[in-house]
Amino acid sequence: MIWENPFEGTNNFSWEMPAQAQPEEQKIDKKITVLVPCYNEVENVRPLSKAIINIFETDETLKKYHFDILFIDNYSTDGTRDELEDMCVGDKRITSIFNAKNFGQFNSPFHAMLQAKCDCLISMCCDFQDPVEMLPVFVKEWEQGYKIVCAIKSQSKENKILYALRSAYYKMIKKFSTVEQIEHFTGFGLYDRDFLEVLRKLDDPTPFLRGIVAELGFKRKEVPYCQQERRAGKTHNNWASLFDAAMLSFTSYTKIGVRMAVVSGAILTAANLFLGLLYIIFACIFPSLWSVWVLPILISVFLVGSVLMFFIGFVGEYVVSVSQRVTGRPLVVEEKRLNMD
Repeated sequence: MIWENPFEGTNNFSWEMPAQAQPEEQKIDKKITVLVPCYNEVENVRPLSKAIINIFETDETLKKYHFDILFIDNYSTDGTRDELEDMCVGDKRITSIFNAKNFGQFNSPFHAMLQAKCDCLISMCCDFQDPVEMLPVFVKEWEQGYKIVCAIKSQSKENKILYALRSAYYKMIKKFSTVEQIEHFTGFGLYDRDFLEVLRKLDDPTPFLRGIVAELGFKRKEVPYCQQERRAGKTHNNWASLFDAAMLSFTSYTKIGVRMAVVSGAILTAANLFLGLLYIIFACIFPSLWSVWVLPILISVFLVGSVLMFFIGFVGEYVVSVSQRVTGRPLVVEEKRLNMD
């Protein structure tokens, strides 16, 4: 019996191994928490969470990590809490802390940083002024060994006058501060677990994170970025809140107010004694000057009084800061948590 090759005479035959299913990329056993403080941001919380999830699922640097998004709501009254509750039900990667009242723009995010259980934490604003595209940039620097990655506003699409005033403030505080200060750093950045442990050991009811990073932070990397415009809603910062932030940094990291009061007091005292003695000498030489003695006295009184009022208020800011720190009040009182078990 002769065996015949059934494929003989054909030239288009080819044989391939069956395709094997590609194994899913193994995730690194590390977790990244994205912290988003919010207050009356009902139009922004859901779009921002979608943007964060999308970049973690598509970016080559981020998709190998586990992640969650931690919103801390500072007692919103515009429906933000309802939106967050609905988001937490739909996705367990979204977690929330609801404050019992508004505890301020510094205490609320600082408290959330202490609650996070992660290998590193990224803090960003809820209004899209901090671009989500910076997240993989932070993580790449973290992978290089940096414990803190600070986003520095090299440009900003905010009001140019306000940006110029901020620049002048940063330069002034940097010049007078007793510790190093970071210009145009708002807190947007990445913080390693080791630095979060340092924060947990602090007992400060009025923390100023920007100063703490400069004073107690580990090896850090500064990354420039352009601050975007707010996506929706209105900013909650006003001149009062900006002044409060400026005074907190002054009283926490400078001695300039007290030192200026001491030096100015000494100079004015010496100047008034000298002018008073000079006036008496000239009045003795020219007796007619005795008739106009009221004028220099009034000038001296108003000058010294106005300077005293200024520095009493300045020193009072230090007293208020000390009082807040020694009362031992909690950073935040929580109303409830979602998905944080």
